[in-house]
Amino acid sequence: MPSSMEIPFEWRKFRYRGRTIEELLSMPLDELIHLFSSRARRSLKRGIKPEHRLLIEKIRKAKKLMAKGERVIVKTHVRDMIILPEMVGVTIAVYNGKEFIPVYITPEMIGHYLGEFSPTCKRVQHGEPGLRATRSSMYVPLK
Repeated sequence: MPSSMEIPFEWRKFRYRGRTIEELLSMPLDELIHLFSSRARRSLKRGIKPEHRLLIEKIRKAKKLMAKGERVIVKTHVRDMIILPEMVGVTIAVYNGKEFIPVYITPEMIGHYLGEFSPTCKRVQHGEPGLRATRSSMYVPLK
C-alpha cells in the first residue's frame, strides 16, 4: 500500500461530490443546485433573494479588484447565503449581531451557509466569586 507521500497530487485535489473546482465554476446554477444538500437545494430552487444577488455582485467586483492586486474584504449582514463556487478565495466579513467577523472562503465551505462560520454567541466564562462576578456575589469576602 502506498504511503501518503507517494499519492499523486491529482488525488489530493479538492473535489465536491466528485467534481473539481474548475468543473463547478463552469457549471450553470441549475446543474450546481442538484449537487447541494436538500435544504440548500430547496432554498436555491425558490430563486436568489435580492440581498443575495447584491452580495454576489459585490463579490464579483471584489474579485476584479483582487486580480489587480488589491486586498478587499466584503462586508455583509446576509448570514443565510449559501456559499457558491464563485465565492472561493474571497474574504467576507459576516455580521454576527455585534461585529463583522472575517471569513476566508475555501473550497471545503461550498454548500454551507455563511452564518455557520460566524458564531453569534460567546462561550460563557464565569469569574471567581467577588472578582468580576455578578452583583449579588460581589460582597463575598476575598480569600
